[in-house]
Amino acid sequence: MSKRNFIINAFMQKCPRCQEGDLFIKPFEISKPVNMPVNCPVCNQKYEPEPGFYYGSMFLSYIFSAFFFLGIMGLCLIVFKMSLNASMGVLLLTAALTYLFFLRMSRSIWINLMVKYDPKAKESKEVKSFGY
Repeated sequence: MSKRNFIINAFMQKCPRCQEGDLFIKPFEISKPVNMPVNCPVCNQKYEPEPGFYYGSMFLSYIFSAFFFLGIMGLCLIVFKMSLNASMGVLLLTAALTYLFFLRMSRSIWINLMVKYDPKAKESKEVKSFGY
């Protein structure tokens, strides 16, 4: 299998080391939005290499959602000429609908930034905390 770009791999929510295993447990449960297996089922990469590993993903989520919501507010206020209260209602509805998407996507991007792709990872099955 050839190496995918880490952004594409992050959007597909696949293991960064082997690019085959799923990052999140399916089917999706609303009570456990970031329910992840301990290790990748394909290459055995640990999905939480150390306590607090995903702390940095909180900052990514904040940055992505802030710019997205700024765009939503600008669209509502400038393009559609909505009142501030109506724009805020649209923003809150949008935030409620996209919360889980940003939460999972930021975790996926964070681990894909930190763990390198290894084309031989599938065969080795060696438990790795980090892929570098």
